[in-house]
Parts: sequence; structure tokens; C-alpha cells
Amino acid sequence: MDLPGHVATVDALRARPFPAREERSGAVESGPGYHIADLRIAEEFWDADGDPADRRQAEDDMEAECQALVEVFTERWGAPETVDLAAHLERLVEGEPVPSPLRTLCNYAHEAWAWRVDGRWIGVCVGQWDRELPLQLVAAVGDAASVP
Repeated sequence: MDLPGHVATVDALRARPFPAREERSGAVESGPGYHIADLRIAEEFWDADGDPADRRQAEDDMEAECQALVEVFTERWGAPETVDLAAHLERLVEGEPVPSPLRTLCNYAHEAWAWRVDGRWIGVCVGQWDRELPLQLVAAVGDAASVP
């Protein structure tokens, strides 16, 4: 677990200006009003014969890492709000607009923990695009005014 590195990444994203158009640089996706960073990516789960205990352990490890990050940010900024990303996915599927970074996050996580600090929305979650793909610990920073 690289908790100091994760915190430093989030701090860097908070300080970074938002670009005028979408771009990707390494593990960071950015666009107007948002940044999203993969803090950690676990192994893929393509092997159907793999040990289910390995998958559970990977999930537990990733959740523990996310909770450690939540604790650090809670100490800094107070209790987080819990964001129901499934509700945003439903809106997206129905053709309603969903602002970034929620538009991306709702595609692979059911909930996120978030804080509003200095005009920015900061969220963290564990997600997975599909059951066979790797788990991801993700941090997102958005313009607080555009994130409901």
C-alpha cells in the first residue's frame, strides 16, 4: 500500500488546472472540470479456473486501501459524503446528462466517498469495468460547482 503516494497524487490533482479538452497522461484522465487517476490497479481476473479466494483477497486488499485513504481525508476535511454512483449510471442510461467525473466513475463503481474542498470535489472509490477486468482504486477531482 502506497498511502503517502496516493495522498500526494490527490493533492497534485487538486492543484492542477483543468484542461480545455479531454486528455490522458499516464494514469490520469483529464477534461474540462475534472481529473481522474488510477491510484492502484490490481490483477485481471480472466482465468475462470482461478481460485475465488484470490479474487476475494484482492477485493479486500483494495477496499482496505481505499478505506485508509478515506480515513486520511476524513482527518483532513471532515466526514465524507457517500455518493450513490448507481443513481448516476441510471441517469446516464436514460440519456440524462451526468457531469464528469461522475460520468466516468459510475461506469464501474456503485459508490464513492467525497469531500468538497476549496471549490473542488474530491472522490475516491474502488471500481471495476467488468468482472474479468482488474479492480481499480480511483481518485477523482472535479469542479465542485458542476458536481451535484
